[in-house]
Amino acid sequence: MDKQPSQQVLRLENVTVRRGNFLLNQISFSVRAGEIVAILGRTGAGKTLLLETIAGFSRPEAGQVFCRGTDVHQTPLHRRNIGYLYQDFSLFPHMTAAANIGYGLKLRRLPREMIRARVEEMAGRFGICRILEQYPGTLSGGEQQRVALARALMLQTPLLLLDEPFSALDPVTREGLYRLLREVCGEFQCAVVLVTHDFREAAALSHRVGVLLEGSLRGIVPADSLFDAPWDEETRRFLGLEPVKKE
Repeated sequence: MDKQPSQQVLRLENVTVRRGNFLLNQISFSVRAGEIVAILGRTGAGKTLLLETIAGFSRPEAGQVFCRGTDVHQTPLHRRNIGYLYQDFSLFPHMTAAANIGYGLKLRRLPREMIRARVEEMAGRFGICRILEQYPGTLSGGEQQRVALARALMLQTPLLLLDEPFSALDPVTREGLYRLLREVCGEFQCAVVLVTHDFREAAALSHRVGVLLEGSLRGIVPADSLFDAPWDEETRRFLGLEPVKKE
């Protein structure tokens, strides 16, 4: 994959979050600049709750989340500078693709000419210059995804959270976006946490892969050793691996 990442961007220390009867229990891991970490898990494993906790939307009852050394939950929402991309992209339907991409810069009250120039530059990186004046409802799923990713990265966020963003796309479109995401995040040195239930996606896209089962992070390993790591028996069953033979 890309060159090895460097500076630590995200760190979770023994994070425990309760939502109803569900417990996300003592989660600890870190992500470095330019690194993509995928978290695998079934529906209901706590993947989205984990992302919401990292983003600061859900407060842990124990443990801490640090982004670039600062406690996320002690930082006002508008100062966190964390990108979050939902599965449905959450584009503004009444805005053009250009307006969607430049929305964050508009909130920062940058001059219109500067916003336009930066939107066009980012659109060029994502290959979507020709659709800038179109509205989301007229775009394909892959085009909407590119617009959403461009918007998420427009503010040069150091941390990007992705909640199964490629699940509704066809295989060819997904493969193209995998390559694009790796290239752009490597260039911007953006740390990425991706949650997914797709083993192939996790292995193809990320530097490291973690497995989350019933609120417990069973470990994080290099992506190319996902199916060779010494997992516990429950994790091996989840990954479709044969049980370890006992002597």
